[in-house]
Amino acid sequence: MAAIYLIRHGQASFGKADYDRLSDKGAKQAQILGEHWRQLTTPDKYYSGDLLRHRQTAEHFLSGYESSDLAVITHSGFNEFNHVEVLTRYKPEWQDLREMSTFIAKQPAPNRAFEQHFTRAMLRWISGDYDDQYQESWLQFKQRSLHALQEVISQQLPTVSFANQRINKQSSPAKNILIFTSGGPISVIVQHILALADEQCLLINQQLSNTGVTKLLFSETRLSIDYLNNYSHLEQAGADWLTYR
Repeated sequence: MAAIYLIRHGQASFGKADYDRLSDKGAKQAQILGEHWRQLTTPDKYYSGDLLRHRQTAEHFLSGYESSDLAVITHSGFNEFNHVEVLTRYKPEWQDLREMSTFIAKQPAPNRAFEQHFTRAMLRWISGDYDDQYQESWLQFKQRSLHALQEVISQQLPTVSFANQRINKQSSPAKNILIFTSGGPISVIVQHILALADEQCLLINQQLSNTGVTKLLFSETRLSIDYLNNYSHLEQAGADWLTYR
């Protein structure tokens, strides 16, 4: 069996004009994970979505790991969905980020209020009733994420069956593959493997920690989950390092 490690990016700059950038804490979280990985299996291949927070997570991970001459392969299929679009289709007035920030700050429990509204925005998106309002529908996002995983797996196996397709490709197999991505792709991949409903996929997404690691095992005939959202590296570093957005 070979392994794929899906790594959620470090804490991004939530509430800032440029969300797609690691905060100082997010950069350190990735470095902590890299330092922790020195005790683990040696990676054979690295992939990353092409969002800035993905690439920065990979860079800081490698800084902490201190021992890799492998290039990071960029794959846009592992990019996150457009959360800004999901929110602003739900509440158009939130196209002005200041409007959203002011509204949330006035709520008795701001974090809970944001989570509730974000969940409603997500449910609107996944319903399929408003697909013409989004550049990428929920179904298209799921297909993109699964296709990206399928491509990574197909490059390691001479013949692989995945999502009702058979792909033939000869290549030097990698046994331990790290993919730096976001909570959305990780959630829908887990959903696919466990045959979960969309609502359960959202619940998984809400629980994924920054730099949390989800391990998949695969062979020519099997794709399974070994563990989900492991953040023991952050627990060892101290409780203050654990974040979810």
